Amino acid sequence: MKKPVLGASTLAAPKPQKNWDWRAASNFIAGGAGGALLFFASIGGFEPAPTRMAILLALILIGCGLTCVWFEIGRPLRAMNVYRHIATSWMTREAFVALAVFATGGLAWLLLQPLLAWLAGAAGLAFLYSQARILAANKGIPAWRHPRSVPLMVATGLAEGAGFLSGVAFLSGATIGFWQAAVLLALIAIRALIWNGYLAGLTVEGAPESALRVLNGIASRLTLFGHVLPGFAVLAALAGMPGRGALMFAAGSMVVASGWFLKYTLVRRAAFTQGLAVVRIPVRGGGPAGPAVKPGWKPVPGAKAG
Repeated sequence: MKKPVLGASTLAAPKPQKNWDWRAASNFIAGGAGGALLFFASIGGFEPAPTRMAILLALILIGCGLTCVWFEIGRPLRAMNVYRHIATSWMTREAFVALAVFATGGLAWLLLQPLLAWLAGAAGLAFLYSQARILAANKGIPAWRHPRSVPLMVATGLAEGAGFLSGVAFLSGATIGFWQAAVLLALIAIRALIWNGYLAGLTVEGAPESALRVLNGIASRLTLFGHVLPGFAVLAALAGMPGRGALMFAAGSMVVASGWFLKYTLVRRAAFTQGLAVVRIPVRGGGPAGPAVKPGWKPVPGAKAG
């Protein structure tokens, strides 16, 4: 049986990337939330027991994410080579920051010394930022290389970290203060604004139609379960409704679940390659050249193929 002959436009169109699977996505999913949780644990102002619980959970999340991406490597024993390119690679910088995360985080968990906790929190923020830059450094994936992908990854990581902190406080019986609830509400609003700006930027500046279809397909669910419902739950808690802790736990859970859903979608389902483009279609003989062609991309008025 003959294989079907693919047309030129099909061969040139953007295709899903196949290098990073669910294990790579898990590093962004768990690692970003863990880094932000470590930061919030260092400034949360809770009693020793919930603080230790939050620090330990943050280290577990970061460790699980790094373990997943380690198993994705074709030759795991060569993983130490990641430390060789600190001048050029955000993946190398992430690896160095991870050492600081586990060193300071481990000591902060053992000793609960304020300076160590603050150092661990700073390392957690640096880890989150490094991950965001790793994604944006992949220039062959338009949905990743967009300038607004970095603030989006940082914003959702911070929102997830604050959401996790609310869950830890509820499960440990700690009192969630006004400022913790206000921070979570602010981060929900900030993530919503950055997400809408990111999606609008991709639409206006151009992106593969397949990527836009995937991202637009999750927009309504992300808005409802990631922003509207948790936002109302936090507002209800701030208004003094009964079950404040449960409301904050529910809000935090929705923020974390929706953030992980967003990151999995971005890394796995919306990650379409650049594809090929023709600046102008050549003609045989005399006459003007044909228009630019960029198969699989949403047309943008005034934009050139490239």
